[in-house]
Amino acid sequence: MTKQYMARGSSWGDAADLVGRVLLTAFFIIFGFLKITGYAGFAKYMESKGVPSVLLPLVIATELGCGFALLLGWRTRVAAFLLAGFALLSNLIFHPALSDMTGQIIVLAELATAGGLLVLTAHGAGGWSLDARRTAQQSVLTVSGANAYATTSHS
Repeated sequence: MTKQYMARGSSWGDAADLVGRVLLTAFFIIFGFLKITGYAGFAKYMESKGVPSVLLPLVIATELGCGFALLLGWRTRVAAFLLAGFALLSNLIFHPALSDMTGQIIVLAELATAGGLLVLTAHGAGGWSLDARRTAQQSVLTVSGANAYATTSHS
């Protein structure tokens, strides 16, 4: 597709933004729920890597909270930035095995995920998001307020 069809604010561009958010957040949301259902196992794994298991609720809250925020496009830049940091930190702590191909794939996948999240941090969620809806509502309120001010100040 040419650039004009994928521009921000176009249906194709907004659809691509939404699909990208869905794909980026699926991992975090799924593993957030898996950590709830397999709490004891994940707590033990964290302890084996030197991370206090008391942090597991924070991990779950980060994955689910930021994951759903990104999915909906709500406070996207903050949520994406937090998840990018989370992905990089967990990569350093839990996936340092670069000696085998599986470890290398996992590390590179985490880095790619963090890269995608940083792009969201820089550019936002796109048109089909709660952020875009909030911005549009604020613009309407600002214009309405300016029109009301202009009308009353000239009366």
